[in-house]
Amino acid sequence: MGGAVEDLLRGKARRGLAKCGRALKTVRHRGLGAIQFWIIALLIGIAAGFAAVGFRLGIIALQEAIYGANDAVLASHLAGLHWGWVLSIPILGGLVVGVLLNTFVPDGRARSVAQVIEGAALSEGRIDTRHGLVSALASMITLSTGGSTGREGPVVHLSAVMSSYVAKWIHADGITGRDLMGCAAAAAVSASFNAPIAGALFALEVVLRHFAVHAFAPIVIASVAGAVVARLFVGDVTEFMLPVHTLAFYVELPAFMVLGLISGLVAAVMMWTIFAAEDLGDVVQTSTGLPGWARPAVAGALLGGIAIFFPHIIGVGYEMTSRALTEKLVLWEAFVFAVVKVIAVAITMAGRMGGGVFSPSLMLGALTGLVFGLVATAIFPAVSGTSGLYAIAGMGAVAAAVLGAPISTALIIFEMTGDWQAGLAVMVAVSLSTALASKLVSRSFFLTQIERRGVHLAAGPQEYLMATISVGRLMRPMSDDIGVSLTQMADLIHQGSWLHPNDTLEKALPLFDHLGLNHVPVATPGTEGTGRPELLGVLDHVTALKAYNRALADTAQEEHS
Repeated sequence: MGGAVEDLLRGKARRGLAKCGRALKTVRHRGLGAIQFWIIALLIGIAAGFAAVGFRLGIIALQEAIYGANDAVLASHLAGLHWGWVLSIPILGGLVVGVLLNTFVPDGRARSVAQVIEGAALSEGRIDTRHGLVSALASMITLSTGGSTGREGPVVHLSAVMSSYVAKWIHADGITGRDLMGCAAAAAVSASFNAPIAGALFALEVVLRHFAVHAFAPIVIASVAGAVVARLFVGDVTEFMLPVHTLAFYVELPAFMVLGLISGLVAAVMMWTIFAAEDLGDVVQTSTGLPGWARPAVAGALLGGIAIFFPHIIGVGYEMTSRALTEKLVLWEAFVFAVVKVIAVAITMAGRMGGGVFSPSLMLGALTGLVFGLVATAIFPAVSGTSGLYAIAGMGAVAAAVLGAPISTALIIFEMTGDWQAGLAVMVAVSLSTALASKLVSRSFFLTQIERRGVHLAAGPQEYLMATISVGRLMRPMSDDIGVSLTQMADLIHQGSWLHPNDTLEKALPLFDHLGLNHVPVATPGTEGTGRPELLGVLDHVTALKAYNRALADTAQEEHS
């Protein structure tokens, strides 16, 4: 018996020493590279923190120069401003934004978080840097002159522009480029909300869309760096100063479940309204011949007209969010303000004025929660807490459903409010709102934006990876002994069943299934598209499937490493 135990212990000791030896070897050969990467992550986090602070201070400076007040008191200040200024400033701001975007961006659209997610998935952590800088400037002008969107999306995109510069400079591979982009996004969110925990999880949950261990350390480093920079300039304070809330009794939790479902529906309505407004704007622009540079100015005119009667729609809207959270609105005010805010956000986005949806979703959620809370506490006063607690839960629930980020949004609410006692209510509402809204749209606002462009990121890597593999790099050229009937290939070309070298497996694999063949011709159109296509080579079905399987395996390895 004793000998068996000694043998077991000796065996475990040998295996333990062998593992230690391998660990030391890994540190010796790869440790320097890892440390260098963490230093780069730290620098990106610092840069993103400065970008977030600079963007925020730039908006404040412009608002004070134009309106005479910043976002914290802007709604109250506008009530005493002459209606002519309230109407004309968004028009002039929209005109500047329209000229800027239509001069430097081909489609005249400001970039935001959706392009960052797409760049991480499809472009090895790279996005267009020139378009990003112009979009950031356009969004700053929009938010300073009457646009009704948020500042966090543009900051995430601007930070991703910086990480793209670094990725190109160091010739980073896809995994490294994506990790750097995650670092930038984490620091941007962390600095924007003074929420380092949520910033790190936002990058993993929304941008990278996986929780791989290899990405965790650098992203946390960058997130903390961004928060430190923000705290040095803005202060170590939460975004909203609130009293501590507690649940009146656990019997109240079913009410927060109902609030979660209502919030999910409200979030879906907000997203549907934005997309419907964008489609309507396209139809109106096409039918009237409105130039692209004038579209934001028209949207500015609509916003200015609304702001004469509802000044709370101007800017980021944190003043109104704070009033909702501190129960300084009555029922009808909260309901009407929520409806008008959705309309204003839709006009801003449809007008291609720039900005994000995070802050608007926080404001809409706080108003939704307050409305629900006022009704619930009036009907069941004996078992209800405060309506402010419902406003906090609603704020998290709507934002989580819009962003498709239940984990990081719940943590953002905790870190923004400092109210950890409300955790149960927030988690219940967030989980149900996200579950419902994800069924009504393509997972989130950002993924639905991408889906509307024909890119299927929401379906997962099994769908979007096919669009990353081109036919041209897999085909066997005619110079090789391709071993197929040229007559058959010519017949397929004549039937229109052929592929262009720039096509991807997204088109090729369904074509194989449709034809029931093992080879498909790859050709180029004739001169000016009028002549007979010229056969360049063939694509083999097995080769295409092998490439697709390799891409899936590489993605799985990255996500579980």
